[in-house]
Amino acid sequence: MTATPATPISTRILEPTNHSIGEGVWALAAGELVAFPTETVYGVGADARSGKAVAKIFEAKGRPSFNPLITHVLSLDEAKVVGQFDERAVKLGTAFWPGALTIVVPCLEDCAVHELARAGLSTVALRVPSHPVARKLLDEFMAPIVAPSANRSGHVSPTSARHVAADLGGKVSIILDGGRADVGVESTVIACLPGEPVRLLRPGGIPRADIECVLGEKLGEAGGTVQSPGMLAQHYAPGAIVRIDAMDIADGEAWLGFGTAAPLGGRGIAHLNLSPSGDLAEAAANLFAYLRELDALNPSAIAVAAIPEEGLGEAINDRLRRATVR
Repeated sequence: MTATPATPISTRILEPTNHSIGEGVWALAAGELVAFPTETVYGVGADARSGKAVAKIFEAKGRPSFNPLITHVLSLDEAKVVGQFDERAVKLGTAFWPGALTIVVPCLEDCAVHELARAGLSTVALRVPSHPVARKLLDEFMAPIVAPSANRSGHVSPTSARHVAADLGGKVSIILDGGRADVGVESTVIACLPGEPVRLLRPGGIPRADIECVLGEKLGEAGGTVQSPGMLAQHYAPGAIVRIDAMDIADGEAWLGFGTAAPLGGRGIAHLNLSPSGDLAEAAANLFAYLRELDALNPSAIAVAAIPEEGLGEAINDRLRRATVR
């Protein structure tokens, strides 16, 4: 018997007023999906306590159920109600929350986050966002909200309400339009688990060096299993082939530059520069929006200039490498 496809719903894009955020709270309470801005990228949110609501996220995104979701809470104290925080996790949460850091910790026995959101793992990925719209939504909902990036699974992450509508229009009830995301790449994800070094699972909006400075030790590297969002080899991919560390551009290709270096070879069909001045924060903020813009031109490939592997450059290069996997 063939499954009946989900009926498209009417998606409303709303300015984030007190009234519309209240509507978002009611939608979440009814088990619906609400997309909202964070400082990193836009997320598609559901009630973390409801397996039925969480399942709608996997369906809407086409996301594999073994890939866990990040749970958003309002404070470190609220995070401690869900997960087990050792001294290291408390130190990092105190230093970087609210902000672009996700901490994976063991679940407490009475963890409110549904096991589907945790992909059946005994751990939970927690973040305290700093964006005022996300915080207002969490404050009024008064419960954890799971919210992966609001895009089709594996596709380029959304940094504007328009990007969300392009990917998930008809699958979410409300998109709260808070303007363009400031950071532009997802949160850094680390694991603080008993008996193990603190591990970097995914580079992101907070550079490795900043975390190591607060922690007072080097971060360990991720293992082979999927312990958090963003660990799949193929991710953040536009439709076009992506060539990284490119020095030249061929006819039919699009160029995504960085700094002052000009590409060799043909003129290509379009040129964008992540940051003409070589500013990695500016490059991170522009990355996903520019990839989407160039991909919409249907180039034969997107040739991307070399990005320094330092600071936020580690996160930018991580996303670009995953975008090349086919």
